[in-house]
Amino acid sequence: MSFRLKAAILAAFALSTAAAVSASDMSIAGESIASVASLPQTSSAGAQPAIVFAAPRETAQPLASDHPVDAFSTDSDSPATSLAALVDAHGAPEELDGDMQCLAGAVYFESKGESLEGQLAVARVIINRAKSGRFADSLCGVVYQPSQFSFVRGGGMPPIRTHSRSWREAVAIAQIAMTDSWDSRAEGALFFHARRVSPGWGKAKLASIDNHIFYR
Repeated sequence: MSFRLKAAILAAFALSTAAAVSASDMSIAGESIASVASLPQTSSAGAQPAIVFAAPRETAQPLASDHPVDAFSTDSDSPATSLAALVDAHGAPEELDGDMQCLAGAVYFESKGESLEGQLAVARVIINRAKSGRFADSLCGVVYQPSQFSFVRGGGMPPIRTHSRSWREAVAIAQIAMTDSWDSRAEGALFFHARRVSPGWGKAKLASIDNHIFYR
């Protein structure tokens, strides 16, 4: 083999080897780019990640201010939007003593099953009487005054179903009436009677609510 032929073969072999190395280097660079794109890389000096993902993996929670405000809050600074909301805010009935027991009992027996507005009107009549100077000066005295309330028999009340919804409402209404935290349509009333009777009192009529008519 001549010297020139050997030189040509060696040159061709060198070119082939260089091309293979170049191709191998490009393949490794591609794998490296793919790896960087899939994981955030942080330098040992604590630099920011090399790649920032466009879509976060965690779902952001809404701020507290993004939640709608409840229609009614039990905070004293937040007024009730309805009498029903105010009743619900009182929760389970409390143990009552003295005048509050008498007031809640009268609401229970006189207006059980009627609207909350009707129950409140009954409670306000009893409170108004105690304040008027024309009746007994205590709630129990007003309730147990002879010939005033038909549910009073033998100087006492019948048994109360204290675990019933009606009692829960009666207790809440009694507390609302005592704190004057909701206006009654029969505000100022001192008398009422059932619709089924017509006593002909000649008094100023204030309101008709459910089964009762209220007078000043």
